[in-house]
Amino acid sequence: MTHHNDNTEAPTAGGASGEDKNEDTCPICMDTFTNKKQLKCKHEFCEECLQQAEKSIGPICPVCKDIFGTMEGDQPDGRMSWMTSSFSLPGFSKCGTIEITYSIPSGRQTKNHPKPGQPYHGITRTAYLPDNREGREVLRLLEKAFDQKLVFTVGMSRTSGLDNQVTWNDIHHKTSTSGGPHFGYPDPDYLKRVKEELKAKGIK
Repeated sequence: MTHHNDNTEAPTAGGASGEDKNEDTCPICMDTFTNKKQLKCKHEFCEECLQQAEKSIGPICPVCKDIFGTMEGDQPDGRMSWMTSSFSLPGFSKCGTIEITYSIPSGRQTKNHPKPGQPYHGITRTAYLPDNREGREVLRLLEKAFDQKLVFTVGMSRTSGLDNQVTWNDIHHKTSTSGGPHFGYPDPDYLKRVKEELKAKGIK
């Protein structure tokens, strides 16, 4: 009986000490904390480790991906404007349409871009949202994302294969009023999906 108790207690004690050890270890460098910093999500890191992670991936918790600051991208300077029309998008017959126009002129890449000093080719893009409550909410979020330079980036175009182009930056837009879910409407889940994409970049 004594032997049985020894076997059950030893792992428990070891487990507890293991947990204590984990609590005192930075999950990035796997060493004892130096100038411990706790994020709002309660995860803790060495101050220098967190600074290096922020430079690499932005103000995102390396453990749970919670955003703890304001993300800013490398979108070149440009302009976003929008207008409304009475035309209805497929799947949204009871409201008009919001037409967004993005204009990013050509320029020269900065230190934040893949090839500093080299020219990049600008673009003009048009996107469409339903002019209803949720569509206007997404418009507000897209304006915020544009101000934080998150809508576009500079790199290789997925459609043309050309390098040094202004391209979309993982926030999906509907660039056609019809044709189905890939680039257009109807797509009943699009507004929900794009809000999730924006939320992942701290836009909410």
